[in-house]
Amino acid sequence: MTTERTATKRARHPHDDAPDTAADFRRIVSLPEGPEKEELRQEVVRAWMPMAERLAQRFRNRGEALEDLQQVASLGLVKAVTRYDPDRGSAFESFAVPTIVGEIKRHFRDHMWGVHVPRRVQELRNRVRISRRELSLSMSGRSPSVAEVAEHARMTEEDVLVGMEALESYSTLSLDAELPGADDGYSLADTMGRKEPGFDNVIYRESVKPRLRRLPERERHILYLRFFCDMTQSKIADQLGISQMHVSRLISRTCDRIHQEVDAEVEEKELAAA
Repeated sequence: MTTERTATKRARHPHDDAPDTAADFRRIVSLPEGPEKEELRQEVVRAWMPMAERLAQRFRNRGEALEDLQQVASLGLVKAVTRYDPDRGSAFESFAVPTIVGEIKRHFRDHMWGVHVPRRVQELRNRVRISRRELSLSMSGRSPSVAEVAEHARMTEEDVLVGMEALESYSTLSLDAELPGADDGYSLADTMGRKEPGFDNVIYRESVKPRLRRLPERERHILYLRFFCDMTQSKIADQLGISQMHVSRLISRTCDRIHQEVDAEVEEKELAAA
């Protein structure tokens, strides 16, 4: 009889850290919400905690402290205990394991990526990482090719390349990090281009050109004398036989109109792009 009971228990709970809490769960279901029910849930959580910690250890050495992973696994265990329904007929372990593992994976997905990566790309990354590791074991450490990974993981080569790119997106590199092989402090920031102030002038000048061509002859001539010949308003007035005040108004009015037209064009392009 003892042998049969032991065999049944092992078949139901294949791990040493999987206690038999079936009776406790049946009692939890029968109790109303309150301190007694909550205390019993806590006892069940403590009984299954070794299994949660074992599951957390599977994900160590991935950039997160083991203690933090164990806390996440504990949270998943609490959720599993709260949601488990023994009347569905499945053992608690078969329900708790995917719940805990899913909580840990969600933690990595939501908190550990240095840049935003779509879930599909994250899944491709995981499949590529696992396949490369499995193939490396059978290739005496040789790195498998893209085609080999694709065949092993049953993926397209395009998806494998996307997953391989995502392998480098899990954590970010500081701009102050010294580049490999650099012995003079040459950093990633030193390789980045800087904004060229002359670019804005070129863009603005090209935007103004067609509008200058459409100006009346006298206004275009006044702007030419003022900004290209560097003549004062008084000298322009003497040359054209008009007052200096009139020259000033013409220059101001023309420049304002061109400026407004250029700004309106830029705003229209931005709205179209949006």
